[in-house]
Amino acid sequence: MCKHKTAFIVTFLAFTLILTLTACNGSGSESSISDESVVTTVTMENTENTQSEFQENTSIKQTAVGNSVIEEEEHLKLYIGEKEVTVKWEENESVKALTELCAEAPLTLEMSMYGGFEQVGNIGCELPRDDVQTTTNFGDIVLYSGDQIVVFYGQNSWAYTKLGSITDCTQEDMEQLLGHGDVTITISK
Repeated sequence: MCKHKTAFIVTFLAFTLILTLTACNGSGSESSISDESVVTTVTMENTENTQSEFQENTSIKQTAVGNSVIEEEEHLKLYIGEKEVTVKWEENESVKALTELCAEAPLTLEMSMYGGFEQVGNIGCELPRDDVQTTTNFGDIVLYSGDQIVVFYGQNSWAYTKLGSITDCTQEDMEQLLGHGDVTITISK
């Protein structure tokens, strides 16, 4: 019964989306949808999933209609010097606390080179941590001792809480960004 209900919901939402988009894009006339309206698109990877799997495998994206403002889920941004890098953030209490810390204003850290494979910066407060013995790779971002952020351009093994990984840089890119002296990083919403 659950999979039939899920399939019905997905079909209904897809049908509603098509009708809404057709109304918005029809014959060049003004849309009858108000500026406050948003269309929600639901994509399901597998209609055979249980309800809990449905929630895990469903991506929801809000799309603006007309001149409305889009409220998207806010992700943390990371800048190394002036360069913004793409980060896949972990879903854990440490990242939640870091997000809250950056809610008021960006967090800027003066980093220091250490060991020829990482840059370390003091946050100025402690975040929740769940340290696990880890072997890091270039691009990994971790919490060390609860109050320091470490960004790697090489490898190391230690007990850390993983915060995320930079996904758009090669090892050579990371060495170029971090391996030639102290840097400043900024984390913002």
